[in-house]
Amino acid sequence: MPAPTLLPSTMKAICFTQAGAPDVLHLETIQVPQPGRGEVLVRVMAAGVNRPDIMQRKGLYPPPPGASPRLGLEIAGEVVAHGLPQEGVTMPAIGSRICALANGGGYAEYCLVPAGQCLPWPEGFNAIEAAALPETFFTVWSNLFMPTMLPKNARVLIHGGSSGIGTTAIQLVKAFGGTPFATAGTDEKCALCEQLGAQAINYKTEDFAERIAELTKGEGVNVILDMVGGPYFERNLKSLAFDGKLIIIALQGGAKAEQANLVRIMTHRLIVTGSTLRPRDSASKARIAQDLKAKVWPLLTNRTIRPLIHQTFPLAQAAAAHQAMEDGHHLGKIILTVDSLAV
Repeated sequence: MPAPTLLPSTMKAICFTQAGAPDVLHLETIQVPQPGRGEVLVRVMAAGVNRPDIMQRKGLYPPPPGASPRLGLEIAGEVVAHGLPQEGVTMPAIGSRICALANGGGYAEYCLVPAGQCLPWPEGFNAIEAAALPETFFTVWSNLFMPTMLPKNARVLIHGGSSGIGTTAIQLVKAFGGTPFATAGTDEKCALCEQLGAQAINYKTEDFAERIAELTKGEGVNVILDMVGGPYFERNLKSLAFDGKLIIIALQGGAKAEQANLVRIMTHRLIVTGSTLRPRDSASKARIAQDLKAKVWPLLTNRTIRPLIHQTFPLAQAAAAHQAMEDGHHLGKIILTVDSLAV
């Protein structure tokens, strides 16, 4: 079905023509995209800023085939148009307010999203809060709670505990009966992790592997959610209990681990795995969305868990938002506001 005639033909969007520092980002006027089969067009009110956006801007994380080349992987806004229906896919109603895991293009006034990747705003949320949900909650839930739920009483070490991913993971682990531990780089960030329910370790002043051994009386943790990569690999293995699992979801510290005790993997029956969210197909992301709606959205509605918003920037100041993320001082999410109704 064609987009309604009342929709504008052009929109403002953040673009960049070459990889580089945050100042390569600029606002352009481009065509409003038209929804294809199984897609919805969303008038964006707010969009989340995430580490993959930073990596893509630097030329280090190209979008997968078929994805939008523009930045922005999570949005909140109003559905304004539908594409043709797709079998097995429920379209959110025109006029409904949704948040969504986008396949790119979220830094704009309008964004195309596969219908299955949309979720309603939790009751009582505004656009800024709703835009803070998809990327982090899809990532944490799919890695820690799917395809099987994290066992109750599981000890979970979360690196980058004060980040959007980290604050989400701490709260979800706690809410579902686990014991979260978290690393962070300042006393302020550690204090935030502890307020959310984690036992925090300042990785700049303590060896996290030694501290985990002390805190668990030598038993180690059952699961580690790691965003650092190579430099932490050996210490991660040391921190795992028998039958423990290391889940690598980012490589902020580098992709190579020069030394690793493979004997420990064998003798402790350890599992080392990893994943990325963006290249997954729409059906896979839709399954995550439905699981979140059933099991996590009620916790957001009653405020058992909540997104932490560090700072908001107008869409035109996307470069400043990227610089704020790269500076590394943020506690929680950084959000771009696209619409005056976002709050």
